[in-house]
Amino acid sequence: MTSHQPDDWAMHDHGAAPTAEVEGAVSAPVSTDGLRGTLTADAPLAKLVWFKAGGKADWLFEPADMADLRTFLSRLDGELPVMALGLGSNLIIRDGGVPGVVIKLGKAFAKVETHADHTVTCGAGAHGVLVASAARDAGIAGLEFMRGIPGTIGGFVRMNAGAYGRETADVLIDCDVVLPGGELVNLPVADLQYTYRHSALPEGAVVVSARLQGGPGDPKVIGAEMERIAEARENSQPVRTKTGGSTFKNPEGKKAWQLVDEAGCRGLSMGGAQVSEKHTNFLINVDGATSADIEGLGEEVRRRVYQHSGVELEWEIQRVGRP
Repeated sequence: MTSHQPDDWAMHDHGAAPTAEVEGAVSAPVSTDGLRGTLTADAPLAKLVWFKAGGKADWLFEPADMADLRTFLSRLDGELPVMALGLGSNLIIRDGGVPGVVIKLGKAFAKVETHADHTVTCGAGAHGVLVASAARDAGIAGLEFMRGIPGTIGGFVRMNAGAYGRETADVLIDCDVVLPGGELVNLPVADLQYTYRHSALPEGAVVVSARLQGGPGDPKVIGAEMERIAEARENSQPVRTKTGGSTFKNPEGKKAWQLVDEAGCRGLSMGGAQVSEKHTNFLINVDGATSADIEGLGEEVRRRVYQHSGVELEWEIQRVGRP
């Protein structure tokens, strides 16, 4: 178990005995005896999210493996709020930071396995492009859409991520989650009560793995579809900027980007944040934007869209933490 301050981010004293104290006399939220992951106090989160903005986590825990995560959460026993952080591609971390504990899953949770029945078992830390690629190589069709979604499987499961005509609800069989008290449970897809970009996943639960159902397919045909999706995304979205993915949910029968554009918000800016001129449902950090700039710009866009069309846009990007 490594426990250190942000100034010591790259320092790991692997020879030291486990300790429940963090440098600077900051007490760890639980006993660290026997834990093998990394626990960091006041951990900067900006570098872990695509917007490259936002405050610190009170605590950041990076578990060594499933057992380590379960031990940590059982000791925490729901005493502090817990938030899982994936690729940070659909997230605004507010400037005041995140209370409680942020859980960041590493390589131990990024494995992908394909099976003869055209199912795919993947860790919650696996990137969508990795899952789609593994499925392609195994001749498993139906997961191509994941090539076009920046994020990890844990995030896909939590928010029913989707693109290019499909969503997670279409392919998920079940998922394993660790509850705030450390209990490992399996949830079939029906229990998640999926709706558009939303699930009934319990608060504070950490998705650790998922099983996905595909079908038989030709790897060449699957690969061609993945390339088409990648090209479409490259051509239509500001993928090489500090952004956070689709900002607003598409209202029933309408396109959020079109409503934003018609309200005159293309290129609108606030502080260092701007509405993308390439795709108006994307906000971008163009010049050292704070999270307050980004969220404030989003709220101004919502105000202008409502004033213009009477439609109240809902945020798709998750916004967490203290202002």
